[in-house]
Amino acid sequence: MIPVFSPYITFSDYLNVLSALRKTYISGTSPIVREFEEKLAKKFKRKYAIALSNGSNALDVALQSLNLSKDDEVAIPSFTIISCLSAVIRTGAKPIFYDVNEKSWNANLEDIEKCITKKTKAVIMVHTFGLVSDAQKIRDYCKSKNLYLIEDSAEAHGQSINEEPCGSFGDISTFSFYANKHITTGEGGAVLTDSKNTYLKIKKMINLDFGEKRFQHDNLYWNFRLSGLQSALGISQIDNLEKVIKSKIYQGLKYSELLEKLEDHICFPLKKISGVENHFWVYGIVLKHENKRDSLQKKLFQDGIETRPFFWPLHLQNALPNKFKPETSLPVSENLGRNGLYLPLGKHINDKIQTKVVESVSNFFG
Repeated sequence: MIPVFSPYITFSDYLNVLSALRKTYISGTSPIVREFEEKLAKKFKRKYAIALSNGSNALDVALQSLNLSKDDEVAIPSFTIISCLSAVIRTGAKPIFYDVNEKSWNANLEDIEKCITKKTKAVIMVHTFGLVSDAQKIRDYCKSKNLYLIEDSAEAHGQSINEEPCGSFGDISTFSFYANKHITTGEGGAVLTDSKNTYLKIKKMINLDFGEKRFQHDNLYWNFRLSGLQSALGISQIDNLEKVIKSKIYQGLKYSELLEKLEDHICFPLKKISGVENHFWVYGIVLKHENKRDSLQKKLFQDGIETRPFFWPLHLQNALPNKFKPETSLPVSENLGRNGLYLPLGKHINDKIQTKVVESVSNFFG
């Protein structure tokens, strides 16, 4: 079976983790965690970085730090991971869903503006699948409206817009370091900000509200710490980021070249948007004809090829309470959810494997 992804693990990763073991830097309070945080802050041009247990928890504490109430609204893309929705609902605020761009599958300012009301307190902006959202315009708009901007950069490690890194646009920016990300710690995540107050608050939130008087707590917070071993892996992963991106871009462009003959059946990911090159965190395709995606996935699986469907739209999730469900449809997100899938990509992929994948897709369409 050809896996849908495989992490980029290098010899330097082995050495760095082994070194941490030898020094017994294994817990979330080890000095190597702070080293990882400092390296993240420098890489993504932020004043502060907080490493924590995963990207979902990063979104949770980012939203919790805003002190939202049940009367507040948060604008959120429907086409994204459910962690964004969960984080909003757990604050007690109301999620207001916006659609994404038909070609880039990312957020445009125009889509966000449609759902802003007097009750809106924050906007979640997600960079999706290796391309970028309209980040500079969205950031400037949020500042003009006095709205918090939460930037989810889990799928955009190493991306930038006019030399501004993804991860530097939000009042609070979040990352995931799951095994399929360009930087991985197996499981893991981070929160980045330029606000000292936000930094200090979230540091307490992920560490059980420990303060000067140990075991005396003013708040019922969580233990979301990242371990020293994971931090050691993250440090060497950052050093390898550019090589990973170069490899992913090659593979993505290769798929586009091989699949070009199927343009009557498939919509391909953009190679770039507004001058920003696609980093192909995943290689997604959208079928132009309904009711074929699941059959194609079944055919590829029979041929020994693993795939994944696109996100199912958040506004259609069974877990979404009825009181939050919108009255209008979000056609782009719904089409992507029904007809999108992504193909194997990663360290295990070569030209021969990509040719096999494309041949299998071609045979499905005859």
